[in-house]
Amino acid sequence: MFVKLTASVEFIIDKLNASGYEAYAVGGCVRDSLLGIVPKDWDICTSAMPHEIMNVFDGQKIIPTGLQHGTVTLMLDNMPFELTTYRIDGLYSDNRHPDRVNFVNSLHDDLKRRDFTINAMAFNYQTGLVDLFGGKSDLANKILRCVGDPDTRFKEDALRIFRALRFSSVYDFTIDNDTAVAMNNNKELLCNISPERLYNELKKFIIGDNVERLLIDFRSILAQIIPQLQPMFDFKQYNPYHCYDVWTHTVKSVAAAPKDDIIRLTMLFHDIGKPSTFFRDEKGVGHFYGHSGVSKNIAQQILSNLRVDNHTGKVVLLLVEIHDIPIEATTKAVGKRLAKIGEENFRRLLIVKKCDAMGQDKEVRKSKLQYLQRIEDTLNVVLTENHCFSIKDLHINGNDIISLGAAQGERIGRVLQRLFEMVIDEQISNNHTVLIREAKKLLRTNFLPENNI
Repeated sequence: MFVKLTASVEFIIDKLNASGYEAYAVGGCVRDSLLGIVPKDWDICTSAMPHEIMNVFDGQKIIPTGLQHGTVTLMLDNMPFELTTYRIDGLYSDNRHPDRVNFVNSLHDDLKRRDFTINAMAFNYQTGLVDLFGGKSDLANKILRCVGDPDTRFKEDALRIFRALRFSSVYDFTIDNDTAVAMNNNKELLCNISPERLYNELKKFIIGDNVERLLIDFRSILAQIIPQLQPMFDFKQYNPYHCYDVWTHTVKSVAAAPKDDIIRLTMLFHDIGKPSTFFRDEKGVGHFYGHSGVSKNIAQQILSNLRVDNHTGKVVLLLVEIHDIPIEATTKAVGKRLAKIGEENFRRLLIVKKCDAMGQDKEVRKSKLQYLQRIEDTLNVVLTENHCFSIKDLHINGNDIISLGAAQGERIGRVLQRLFEMVIDEQISNNHTVLIREAKKLLRTNFLPENNI
């Protein structure tokens, strides 16, 4: 484990040192460097006061981004570098931000206010690694531990609770027992955190390698953020297709998904409507008729509450709604579904169905995965053979319809829509002559179909 500073970071530290101030790379950039990960950004802590930092870099582009917290942003080679004065924090009355900060001259005091030991290390080439709380050892042993008293750390900033889950998920770390206890004891404080902040952590947490274990062990914390998850916990399915309760099935399906936030969020919510649609027939078998639609409605409320971006929300809701829809492995059925949702979402749907199968009974899983492979093979054939799966693929266009005597307007679109339906239903071929003939018939009969694709 070693830290390699970039030329720009070395320049910043050297320039501050030359002016009589201490300076170190600090926090996540040091952590990632020790893990062999190239840092996405670099933070610098220094004994220089904000106005002194600005004097040192007079002539450089520098932005006073957070003077009240001692932070300025220096732009070098179009890259931002945050430079922050050593500080200690005052009270956190909102459980998120300190009411005030006090600038200090001690690196030790600055490091001891930080969240986790792995984030409380500093480095420069002159001094080497400054590790006052065992961060390097915790990195080596894959342990996530708070600096000092974990209860205090989480009361200061409740978002640290979810950050702990995110770090554990992404880096596959085990959460120290005292830290875990304090997380659960303070989970109600998460209600003080903005939805945007929570979602930002959720989408990183959900794609981590360690997400399966954390969804099981810390489910009560997830339910604090998303209370609609709780009815799934320990909810037995009483169905031969399912060997797990609803929550365990959900967790297995999330863990089986690729590291894609859209797919994993879909799996998190795909069966959230099951508890409210459950009933047992006369033989005691459990059923969940209509759960996909209910799951979509619940997921829509959750995504709205978390202020999820429109694109992600739209795709997740589509996939939740259609995750259980049957698809025949025929060119006709695949073509019709392709026409409705497009290639990208069709492939996403197949992934969702495969992940769903991974959380089911072993024999059911095997047969489902085999059938899904047949659907995927059919999809590839349809795409390779340039089958018609959108109106623009028709060998006829609006100008052709106008040449047949149709007036411009909605009628042209409806004629094209009907021709498209006939092609994908394999009633006619996608041939210009055939399409012209059928268009004439539609215009003669004044056929105006509603759009049902």
